Amino acid sequence: MLLDNPTHLKHLVPRDKRLLGMDPGTKTIGLAISDAALKVGTPLMTIKRTKFKADAEEIAKIIDKWKIGGFVIGLPVNMDGSEGPRCQSIRQFQKNLEEYFDLPMCFWDERLSTVAVTRSMLETDTSRAKRAKSVDKMAAAYILQGALDSLR
Repeated sequence: MLLDNPTHLKHLVPRDKRLLGMDPGTKTIGLAISDAALKVGTPLMTIKRTKFKADAEEIAKIIDKWKIGGFVIGLPVNMDGSEGPRCQSIRQFQKNLEEYFDLPMCFWDERLSTVAVTRSMLETDTSRAKRAKSVDKMAAAYILQGALDSLR
């Protein structure tokens, strides 16, 4: 079920469940999880994309292991707020998720999330190899944290 606003997630996610933040890219899906109180987003992992069915099976394992009760999906809108081809791809990804999982989900504007994460990693002198390995899950945490902050 796609919600138009993350504040509705707070009422639909059971108390003992967490949110899964997603930064879907063409090659990977960055993942982050919230705490059960829906206050803090933490980077979890990056899934290397293959076929959607295999990706969904990997996500299903995470849902079971971490008691996920909903999704926050990064939506890459343009700087002027318009939606380009990348948004269409993410919207299709969300529709595919809906076919596999009966969980509430919403989009979160991910403008500049990767830029912000990369900048903070540069400020801490993180090597290029470590940045490449971590940026997607860090961006997912940035996206998730934005949505969590809006719940307050």
